[in-house]
Amino acid sequence: ITDPEPHFNPRKYDPTFKGPIQNRGCTDIVCCILFIIAILGYFAVGILAWSQGDPRKVIYPTDSRGQFCGQAGTPLEKKPLLFYFNIMKCASPMVLLEFQCPTTQMCVEKCPEKFMTLIKAYSNKNDFDYYKKFCKDGVTNTMGVPDILKYGLCPAMLTPSKPFTRRCFPALGQKGGVITVGNNSHFDDGSGKMRDAKDLMDGVKNATVVIEARQVVMKIFEDYTQSWYWILLGLVIAMLTSLLFIVLLRFLAGIMVWVMIVLVILVIGYGIFHCYMEYAALKGEPGSDVTLQDLGFQTDFTVYLQIRQTWLAFMIILAIVELIIILLLIFLRKRILIAVALIKEASRAIGHVMSSLFYPLFTFLLLAMVIAYWAVTAVFLSTSNEPIYKVFNETACDHSRQTCDPNYTTSSMKKECPDSECLFAFYGGETVYHKYLIGLQFYNVFLFFWCANFVTALGQMTLAGAFASYYWAFVKPDDMPAFPVFSALGRSLRYHTGTLAFGSLILSIIQIIRVLLEYLDHKLKGAQNKCTKFLLCCLKCCFWCLEKFVKFLNRNAYIMVAIYGKNFCTSARDAFFLLMRNMIRVAVLDKVTDFLLFLGKLLIVGLVGIFAFFFFSGRVKAFENTAPHLHYYWVPILTVVIGSYLIAHGFFSVYAMCVDTLFLCFCEDLERNDGSAARPYYMSSTLHEILWKNKAEDLPSSSAQQQDDEDIQLKPKQAEEEDAT
Repeated sequence: ITDPEPHFNPRKYDPTFKGPIQNRGCTDIVCCILFIIAILGYFAVGILAWSQGDPRKVIYPTDSRGQFCGQAGTPLEKKPLLFYFNIMKCASPMVLLEFQCPTTQMCVEKCPEKFMTLIKAYSNKNDFDYYKKFCKDGVTNTMGVPDILKYGLCPAMLTPSKPFTRRCFPALGQKGGVITVGNNSHFDDGSGKMRDAKDLMDGVKNATVVIEARQVVMKIFEDYTQSWYWILLGLVIAMLTSLLFIVLLRFLAGIMVWVMIVLVILVIGYGIFHCYMEYAALKGEPGSDVTLQDLGFQTDFTVYLQIRQTWLAFMIILAIVELIIILLLIFLRKRILIAVALIKEASRAIGHVMSSLFYPLFTFLLLAMVIAYWAVTAVFLSTSNEPIYKVFNETACDHSRQTCDPNYTTSSMKKECPDSECLFAFYGGETVYHKYLIGLQFYNVFLFFWCANFVTALGQMTLAGAFASYYWAFVKPDDMPAFPVFSALGRSLRYHTGTLAFGSLILSIIQIIRVLLEYLDHKLKGAQNKCTKFLLCCLKCCFWCLEKFVKFLNRNAYIMVAIYGKNFCTSARDAFFLLMRNMIRVAVLDKVTDFLLFLGKLLIVGLVGIFAFFFFSGRVKAFENTAPHLHYYWVPILTVVIGSYLIAHGFFSVYAMCVDTLFLCFCEDLERNDGSAARPYYMSSTLHEILWKNKAEDLPSSSAQQQDDEDIQLKPKQAEEEDAT
């Protein structure tokens, strides 16, 4: 009679099973071939992007001829600043649509420092020589002012300006509540008409909107150039702290876990205290009672730290986190004792596989290569467009905003519209390559997810294979391979590249769908109705849950692949039903252990983050002269915090993978063996006592006799282990 639910039945005893199977074959070959083809295509996209792209378009400002200001090795090398002939034309609403001011732009060495009109400068040789620095090539003293203005060779006026993000903007100020430029409230526009300085405001404002994002990026980049070595030092401190914590956890697991719990509570408590002190210190300060809603978005994030509501929000968030952690510790206190014992057993396993602690460095290296390749390819793809020139004019013209050739002076368009100009507008293109550029960008993002998930999966399977070889060694460490990590890595790459590619492909598809949903939500934000908004919210929530489930299933599937060498679908099915047969242990014990390891990561991030805050913010006088002067001191702090979390996550992921592998092997061991002399358990007596005690607490009292019988069967093996010890 066929069993209607074979997957819910425990595994049967197999006398030939001795741990990770050595004689195995290649799995998921089709997906392996598909992954190799995709990687070759990825290299082809990178080569195509590098041959077409030009990152200088991002770094340097571009003049009206499409030339880069300040680029080394060009005639404009010593002219790094962009000068606008008539900044007031930037006040046009078209600027915000086309991201280009309809006025001539040229590269100059310095911004103009004084008021001057072409008519007045022309009458004085020295003034005109200075004025010609802001004119096109070919202007001579013999040319008349009407001809110079007719052909647009010089601006009609110069206003005192200052460089801002490599562009010359009028040096606007305020005097007695009146807008001034160069300490004057009026200026000559070059035609003999006096105008108010406030007329320049709209032009400057629109031009600033166009480059605001770039301005922030450039400031952040400058902060990185000033503080990169301190950031590196902070990350090294985080790495050493993580490594020290892991080593101490190896020898003092019980003490370190409780120390970690207490320190996390104290660190978060100090954060609450510091936020309260900042909140109280701002009381009565002018402008500190402004709400975040009234302030709106500001590119200078330090402004938010001058508002009481910001510190109040931080204090409330930290208090909620503190309360949640304390409540979890109270309700899970018994489970935590068992989880601590499981971490001790994991420490013993890591003690026999010490090289596993350094494997995350290999994973970091591979991920860094994947991220670097994706970032460089993305930059080259985004800058592989061609310069597009358009007709800009002040009077009515049939050719307005049409594409034109840079040699515009001899074209028929110029004859029909004499006052028009052909100026550089943006980067684009109409070729086949440019039409499918968005597709190449999508391919770049998708392959980034696939490769990153593949690297993560490789690390999980390698560590699972190493720790499984420890568990299934009857005499530890004599029955273990000489180099368990290298052996597991070799098996994973040789036999299971297709399986790793298959699992990471499924996860990447889900992640790219989530990215598309976020993009769709952003695009429809202004026009969506409540029904659409609700539908998008449900879809994002569902795919977030699906991603978490697939990550959990993949992780356990890779453990089964590392042990049995089967394909992805079979391993995922076996892992799923094995976990279903041990649902109580999974829900209670495994997740509590993950919670404790998360507290460890939180502690390292908190300690390094507090140190970075006091150093970069200059709050401590001892570091006041040492710390670099930055635009945004939160940039290096945020970088150190995120980097510290990734580093701590890398080291603690070894423990997490060890616990998951030991847990799954334990469940397999209980189903295969019964602890008798003929079918002895592979687990240590300590691990059996920990997890069997957990099961006894969760099972009804009717199962107590069966537990006692199995404990009696285990005693011969316990005695043997004690004698061997």
